Amino acid sequence: MTETFSGNGKPRHDGRELLSPVWAHLSDHVAVRAEGAYVWDRDDHRFLDFTSGIGVTSTGHCHPRVVEAIREQAPKLLFAQINCMIPETAPKLAVALNQITPENLDCFFFANSGAEAVEAAVKLAKQATGRTNVIAFQGSFHGRTHMAMALTASQTLYRAGYQPLPAGTFFAPYPYAYHHGMSAAQVTAYCLRELESLLDHQCTPEETALILIEPVLGEGGYVPAPTGFLRQLRRLCDRRQILLAYDEIQCGFGRTGDWWAHARSGAIPDLLIMAKGMASGLPISALAASRSLMQEWPTGSHGSTFGGGTAIAAAAAMATIEVIEEESLLQNSLLMGEYLLNGLESVQSHHPIIGDVRGVGLMIGTELSTDGQPAGDVAVAVSQACLQRGLMLLTCGTDRSVIRWVPPLIVSREQIDAALDIFTEALASV
Repeated sequence: MTETFSGNGKPRHDGRELLSPVWAHLSDHVAVRAEGAYVWDRDDHRFLDFTSGIGVTSTGHCHPRVVEAIREQAPKLLFAQINCMIPETAPKLAVALNQITPENLDCFFFANSGAEAVEAAVKLAKQATGRTNVIAFQGSFHGRTHMAMALTASQTLYRAGYQPLPAGTFFAPYPYAYHHGMSAAQVTAYCLRELESLLDHQCTPEETALILIEPVLGEGGYVPAPTGFLRQLRRLCDRRQILLAYDEIQCGFGRTGDWWAHARSGAIPDLLIMAKGMASGLPISALAASRSLMQEWPTGSHGSTFGGGTAIAAAAAMATIEVIEEESLLQNSLLMGEYLLNGLESVQSHHPIIGDVRGVGLMIGTELSTDGQPAGDVAVAVSQACLQRGLMLLTCGTDRSVIRWVPPLIVSREQIDAALDIFTEALASV
């Protein structure tokens, strides 16, 4: 094939060669269109998307209501910088969020990504308490900006080569029952003891501004924290006078069958971080806290150019909330999640390499292991075998040994059945 050149003397490419190699890819397919639970590449191959863009396309790809909200907003206002003039969509979105967040969380800060919202939470906690330290949990993933990376412990890859990271970060064991070989009650007691020990011997309460936890561990393995652990963590923070933040970037916005994964426990945080599925594919995130806590944040001490959220992303977020409510997607998440979980347990009964099946709503992990050891190489091979058969599944966990199931909240029984058939066939092939 004859190579062609552009006017500046550089060879023409299809564009993929010009993308930074820093991105890891499930595949090198180029997506050109999508609808509901399906994505088509430029060769018109159709894929059943059980990644949802890592939990982003919550209402499915290109939901008509979300698309229409974007179309209606675009000619009116694309962007207004919130420091200069408040875009109409910002207070409207705050009102919509106020209806679905816990009563004490009635003040909102908007940003673009989950990592930015995590950074905001840490900065607010430090300003409000005058303390320096933050405690996160082993296996956690909170983002790739420097502070968020310092609080991430799901893989060394995310931290290696970037030291020194911000100081004052400490890690406690996450209540990962399968990993520790314990029951929910046992792992709760063990992890609380270790956290108390950390506060007694390494990071005193007087130094600790914040404890940050994912109510369902995401990148670290799709592990729901026992509800009893979250309740006792809330009591510990109250007793030690430490702020508690939930990172619900991946597990929030209906993913677990309620608006928020922590709702099952009734343990309300001081700060709630959200992003990913918030706008069905457009970039926006938010930090929620009480107005009294937000007032401890000095005016002008934090912000960004796009910190108020673009008008289009806010419109998409409001449409997403409406779709989830009007189409009963919280209920569908619960029902289809139970159906998927039962189906995976059935597959497990025939494939002992599946060591554990766990999850809440449509956030389910299947952990592969051989002779008690993580089988990350097998999980990656199964994921690729599924892709070859038209099903998109991602791995996660510190050893990449967990296959994560994160279909859109609109998923149907028929689509789950098709995915289970492909998964079973892929397991047998590997």
